Amino acid sequence: MGFSEAILSGFRKYVDFSGRSRRSEYLFWTLFVILAYIIAAIIDWLTTGFVLSVLVLVGTFLPSLAVVVRRLHDIDKSGWWDLIGLIPFVGSIILLAWFIEEGTPGPNRFGAQPGY
Repeated sequence: MGFSEAILSGFRKYVDFSGRSRRSEYLFWTLFVILAYIIAAIIDWLTTGFVLSVLVLVGTFLPSLAVVVRRLHDIDKSGWWDLIGLIPFVGSIILLAWFIEEGTPGPNRFGAQPGY
């Protein structure tokens, strides 16, 4: 899955917490959100406001959460494992390791293997 496909998929399935997302979809979506926030923060800094960066955060929150849950499903873990990120430092490292892990080959309990 390419960069533009991942962005379109993220917005198309913005509240779809079922199914699976490949590693490339998650990584490209995360890259998009980071770049969008940086650009919005620069524009806000130049205009001495903060409205645009808040809009980017609010507009990408649910799609980001859905992509994370589907990515966890791809490695055969429940979406509730995202809450491990609330544990300072250690939780983020565990999630990062899971997010870059190869997905489960073939179907798992969350559906068929994504075929992009």
